[in-house]
Formats: sequence, structure tokens, C-alpha cells
Amino acid sequence: LRIVATLATLPTGDAVSFTRLQRDLDLTGGNLITHLRKLEEAGYLTSQKTGTGQSSQTAVALTDTGRKAFEVYRTTLGAILGT
Repeated sequence: LRIVATLATLPTGDAVSFTRLQRDLDLTGGNLITHLRKLEEAGYLTSQKTGTGQSSQTAVALTDTGRKAFEVYRTTLGAILGT
């Protein structure tokens, strides 16, 4: 939820680096990559790796499906909480 919520704050189509996401969420690299793989398998986000070796960088972005799922979640939670 924290990953999707963080990515949802970005404008549609924008991405964030794996390193920044890891730092912002205070997660280990292994923990974050495990969650990202599950979310990517569900179609909620995309990741794109550029470069090789130490100069490689991975960018992560929320898909339209992920953004819609997050909105449905927020709406449903709001209805449950009466807000």
C-alpha cells in the first residue's frame, strides 16, 4: 500500500528511481524488490532498467491499472470509514 500510495503522488507517467523509493520508504533493497515484483505481476506498476553494472538505474512508475486500483481502494476505505 505504501509503495502504490507513494507512486500515486507522482503525475501520471512519471517514474521514481528504485534508490529513491527505497530511501523514502525506508525498506531494504530485497524487501522492496519483492514487493515491486508482485505489484508488477498484478499490472499495477512498471519498472525500466537502464545502463549496466554500477551505472544501472531502475525507474518505477504506476500504471493506469494501478492508479485506478488505488482510487477504488481509497473510495472503498472512505465509504467504510464514513468520510
